[in-house]
Amino acid sequence: MAVLLQGQKTQIDPLVFVALIENSVVAERKPYRDALDHGQIRFADLVDLARAAQVPWTLFFATHDVVDAQVAVKTSKLLQGVSKETFSVNSRATVRLRDVELIVKDLLRKQMLVRKHDETLTDNEIVGSLRKPGSSVAEDAIALLRALELEPGALRRASTKRRALEMLIAHLESKQVLVARSVQGFMPQLIKVKFSGLTVRDRKVPYIFLAGGDHGDSQEPEGRQLFTLTLLTVLVARGIFAPVTYDGRSAAVDAGREYEITAEVLMPAEEVLRHPLASLDDLRAAADYFKVTPSAMVVRAEHLCLITAAVTRSHLRELEREFAARPRSQARTPKPVNGVRKYNGRELSNRMLEALDAGRISPREFCRSVCGNRISPREIGEFREALG
Repeated sequence: MAVLLQGQKTQIDPLVFVALIENSVVAERKPYRDALDHGQIRFADLVDLARAAQVPWTLFFATHDVVDAQVAVKTSKLLQGVSKETFSVNSRATVRLRDVELIVKDLLRKQMLVRKHDETLTDNEIVGSLRKPGSSVAEDAIALLRALELEPGALRRASTKRRALEMLIAHLESKQVLVARSVQGFMPQLIKVKFSGLTVRDRKVPYIFLAGGDHGDSQEPEGRQLFTLTLLTVLVARGIFAPVTYDGRSAAVDAGREYEITAEVLMPAEEVLRHPLASLDDLRAAADYFKVTPSAMVVRAEHLCLITAAVTRSHLRELEREFAARPRSQARTPKPVNGVRKYNGRELSNRMLEALDAGRISPREFCRSVCGNRISPREIGEFREALG
């Protein structure tokens, strides 16, 4: 591989070039792909790729053994919090580490930051609480709700699906489970894959990242997000930390215990049996009651043998047609204080504000480390107000 600078060519090891770039967020960029095709790259382009990939450009001129050791250390640190394997429910999709690498690194950094500055943190009671399965799925669902201090039925009594989602987030954060949500322009990288979220390991402050956007399964965002967040919560309780893909439209009969616990938390079998589910309108009404999507309600009804597989397929096709016909709303860029609040989560933001008030971190460092330089020191007061 030749590096071009002022008409001169300097050879670097092509294996080093690939090792440093292939598993980074710039692996799909044109300069990298062109370099692989033509066997050369301009020095300026190499430096730009290195900066975007957060790799010292001088490392490209090192030996393969040195780079291999550096990559191994980086991967080891990254995988301390997240398994390389994708956790999939009803989905064949996989997530490569580089697809979410900068987000994982950012969440790990924030975990370390809050542990450093908050001495009140205790070992988390949710992490691994369901590692040993109970005698039934229903028992596990009740155990999880009890651990979250969330009354059975509380989510269903929320006035809207959005309020149910906010309720679950509040209970998670009250138990030192940090919750970050995707916000375009406020995350360290753009997510280009179908991806539901991820769980990041920590014995005190595990992080849940809840992805937004179009997941390709024709489901309304609010109900889908509540189901996904509940699934991610179950994974934390089961001690599973990985990127997650979830196809909410699939009617797989054996979707795994994690899925079954999630469905039981949101749609308890005993209560579902009391609802009329003879028609698609019945199922839509039940979905509103249980604060889930109509598709999730249809799949749950089939799993409980209340409707046939043929009826399920018919209903899911109809729901997909209805979803496709819905008018699309244009996403608006939030104010910086609101974007940072949503991406960080309230719990991390509040704990770091306490560190700021105690003088353990400076306003400038707060804006850099906690807010990614999306707000300035003079906007910290407005950020407090946004947290409520």
